[in-house]
Amino acid sequence: MKLWDKKISTEQRILAFTTGKDPVYDLQLAPYDVLGSMAHVIMLAEVGLMEPEDAALLVDELTRIYTEAREGRLELDSGVEDIHSQVEIMLTGKLGDLGKRIHSGRSRNDQVMVDIKLFLRDEIEMLAGEIRDLSVVLIKQAGTNRDLLMPGYTHMQVAMPSSFGLWFGAYAEALADDLVFVNALYPLVNQNPLGSAAGFGSSFPVDRELTTQLLAFQEMHISSVNAQMNRGKTEWYVGTGISAVATTLARMAMDAVLFMGQNFGFLSLPEELTTGSSIMPHKKNPDVLELIRARCNRLTQIPSEISAVTGNLISGYHRDFQILKEILHPALEELHSCINMMQFVMERVEVNPGILDSETYHYIYSVEEVNKKVKEGRPFRDAYREVADEIDKGRYRPGRDHTYTHLGSIGNPGIEKIREKLERACDSVHFINTSEVASELSNYFTKT
Repeated sequence: MKLWDKKISTEQRILAFTTGKDPVYDLQLAPYDVLGSMAHVIMLAEVGLMEPEDAALLVDELTRIYTEAREGRLELDSGVEDIHSQVEIMLTGKLGDLGKRIHSGRSRNDQVMVDIKLFLRDEIEMLAGEIRDLSVVLIKQAGTNRDLLMPGYTHMQVAMPSSFGLWFGAYAEALADDLVFVNALYPLVNQNPLGSAAGFGSSFPVDRELTTQLLAFQEMHISSVNAQMNRGKTEWYVGTGISAVATTLARMAMDAVLFMGQNFGFLSLPEELTTGSSIMPHKKNPDVLELIRARCNRLTQIPSEISAVTGNLISGYHRDFQILKEILHPALEELHSCINMMQFVMERVEVNPGILDSETYHYIYSVEEVNKKVKEGRPFRDAYREVADEIDKGRYRPGRDHTYTHLGSIGNPGIEKIREKLERACDSVHFINTSEVASELSNYFTKT
């Protein structure tokens, strides 16, 4: 069913193809669509395009629909094209012609943009919380294993001594940096497109400042054209955040998988977190980490997927944008899953405390030997050649002590500094509480 039907019978195969998977993702947008409608109705009343008593009736019914949508009970009726149509049909069924009046002064173009903005606002907040929680777990592991040494690698070759304090702390700090990046997306997303209509404004005297305030947007997209051009740009912004976090998770998963191999043996998982082999009885495979790695490697391509859809479009609305939901919504769901699973694994991962006792790491303190000679007065280049000559001639006899003391080294991994960095990132943005926005909208006419 199309509210915009002009008595033209569209071929059913065309309808099915153009609708695609939209109904699935529209239900995720449903609560936000209702909130946008509530704000729009209130605005219509305030500018004299609707009687306040009529607007109050619509807001009451929209509040009921919002609760239904939030609780996952709202469904699209058979043949209904999208969530916008479903909400209007429900209003009309309950309130008659009054329900048909809510679309005055807007288009489905700005309507869906509002839905996306409000949805992504909540998604960013959820993502930020999950990043914080995983980073906290890694900081705790860094503190617990602060002084346990492990090899560091360059070019996949044994390089210098590292530590689990450094390794866990490194990924905690990387996530803190990712959190800064993700939080920076929030004000870009948190802009109001409502009132831009199809992308060229409305001849009705709509009050865009009021809907900005009602929906707690930080500001509005001023140009109606730019409001519509932000479809695709907004998704790309969030896609870059997804990619940044996924890059960190994929690299950490790769490290962990490698370090759990028998040739390394730095880390291990409890048996119940591993899987077996159909033929090799000794296997305890870190499948969970391999799947995090694979999923997150795929997620790093989300910005490219979005750009592939929108890259050659002129300004204005295009049906191409519909495909962005099929890219972004599953990507967000998958990233949430990967972060939560990585937290579950990292809380339970076990560390091998005696790694550097192996002869494999005979040369790992060679840099320390060079530095000792420098402290004794030799020029660095001469000290370097002397130690290299000892190694070549088999006369190298390394010590096992180290004198790393600077911030960010094995003697001083800076765990508290990383915690402070994370806390600053957490405090850098004020997230809007959607439930409070909904309550304010629901009670608008009661208060006034």
